[in-house]
Amino acid sequence: MPKIKSHKGSMKRFKITKKGKIIRSKAYNGHLKVEKSSKRKRGLRKSTLVTKSDTKRIKRLMPFTF
Repeated sequence: MPKIKSHKGSMKRFKITKKGKIIRSKAYNGHLKVEKSSKRKRGLRKSTLVTKSDTKRIKRLMPFTF
């Protein structure tokens, strides 16, 4: 059997809380910050939780972090 490897891209993008929930950063936070309102940019700074339907897929990519 080959070794199970963690997906390095997902390891960089997702963090895990103490309770086992997965945190992600919000999308649409790239360039062109001039066209976005300051209220929208403030909301994009904060991180958010991954939905329940996606947690199973992400946990499969990072087997050794749980």
